Amino acid sequence: MIEVVDGQRKLSECKRIVVKIGSSLLTANGQGLDLDAISHWAKQIADLHNAGHEIILVSSGAVAEGMVRMKLASRPTDLPSLQACAAIGQMGLIHTWSSVLENHSIRTAQVLLTHDDLADRRRYLNSCDALQ
Repeated sequence: MIEVVDGQRKLSECKRIVVKIGSSLLTANGQGLDLDAISHWAKQIADLHNAGHEIILVSSGAVAEGMVRMKLASRPTDLPSLQACAAIGQMGLIHTWSSVLENHSIRTAQVLLTHDDLADRRRYLNSCDALQ
């Protein structure tokens, strides 16, 4: 119990919180986005935001959404098909997050980063500036 209380105290002191939500928490058994689940997460994010925290959301789910849009019965195993699913599903994923967070008066933006963006000093600093 002490660790939980201590953890909550430390969380309340944070200015910026990174929230990572994996596909299994956002999809209906890996088959498309679960709007109820996403709405639930959006409410929790809104509560943190309203408490004065900056929230960075790292969300999975693009491949699962892309599978639905491409009418695929099973998850592809080859990289080109996975990339196609992710590219197609990303649009729905971002639209869904934007819509549910807008219900809480939270504006959203998408930032796409690669390893190279963080490995190169100039690109890293540009990324930091974009997040400010």
